[in-house]
Amino acid sequence: MGIVLAAALGVIGWQAVGLLDDPSIFPPDDFVEYWAAGRLNAQGQNPYDGNLLLPLEQSAGRDTQDPVMMWNPPWTLSIAMPLGLLKARVAQLLWLAAGLILIVGCADRLWILFDGSPERRWVAWLVALSFAPTLFVLNAGQIAPFILLGITGFLACERAGRYVAAGAFAALLAIKPHLVYLFWPAVAVWAIRRPMPSRGQVILGGLLAGLAATAIPVACNPQVLGQYAEAMTQRTPEQWKSPTLGWLLRELLGEGHFGLQFVPTVVGLGWLLWEGWRSRGREWVWRDRMPMLLLVSFVTTSYGAWPFDLVILLPAVVSVAAGLARQPDRRRIVLATGLFLLINGAALGLNLLHITSEFFVWMAPSLLAGYLLLRPVHVSSGTP
Repeated sequence: MGIVLAAALGVIGWQAVGLLDDPSIFPPDDFVEYWAAGRLNAQGQNPYDGNLLLPLEQSAGRDTQDPVMMWNPPWTLSIAMPLGLLKARVAQLLWLAAGLILIVGCADRLWILFDGSPERRWVAWLVALSFAPTLFVLNAGQIAPFILLGITGFLACERAGRYVAAGAFAALLAIKPHLVYLFWPAVAVWAIRRPMPSRGQVILGGLLAGLAATAIPVACNPQVLGQYAEAMTQRTPEQWKSPTLGWLLRELLGEGHFGLQFVPTVVGLGWLLWEGWRSRGREWVWRDRMPMLLLVSFVTTSYGAWPFDLVILLPAVVSVAAGLARQPDRRRIVLATGLFLLINGAALGLNLLHITSEFFVWMAPSLLAGYLLLRPVHVSSGTP
């Protein structure tokens, strides 16, 4: 992995001078929302004020007449503020490099967690780099690689019995908590059922990390929590056309039925209750459960689920690849390869045609269907 990353970063470094001098090469996209918000909050100003964000984003090279808002909760500013201390172009390139390292590094670690052969870990790197959402998230400069880090870190630390660290990594999932909304009740019930002291360690790790991540931006801007609350109350989510099943229901049955946006979420919660009841009396093995939990949560979320956010489903994709490498079956490998190429090829095609995000609503359900068809059975639990 080190050689691959070094080569990729070497190419970026080789082109760094040209990239720094010419912002028309790889112009900034959503990255500017994090850079500008971080810069404002570090200066004690309102990071959720569009009038303050817009001139900064334009100065960073974003071609827009409307502010690109960072709607993530204030604790996200602990990641964004260091960017804001740098020049925009330097920060953008560092953000790109960080995203690439996180995605490939997480794929490598996930491969080992899912019992993939260390000699074939290159398969995980190939899967990660050819996964269309990887290209989307790196191109957009979005923050989902940090959520992927939280998922991977939680799985690795929980498996190693490092429960404080597992809780701390889980705090990263709160960057976009709605995308993984089923994780929160699942981890809460799991933690309650854990024997002491591990139960307290998981909760303690999450609380400490969350409080620290919130305290840092508050120290720079004591009003930031209120500013976020005010911005959210002024937001009109009914106007957003995110690629969710809830949006599709609204489109089919009429724009006035905003409550339909949450019907899939109710179904998702029902699935979690059924899954918990079905698994009663058996140990909840996170390595086995997380892929399905992520997929169902993403497919049934009420908001978001943008094409670049799909990178957080990489654990499910890697788990299938590792299972096929562990128990090779030519027909299943051909089927899996075909599905992977079809889903990613279609997504890339739509992207090249500049099709708007809501028409990617098919992609997460397709990944869920592919996982159900090809998911591995792990020796540790004997359950899919």
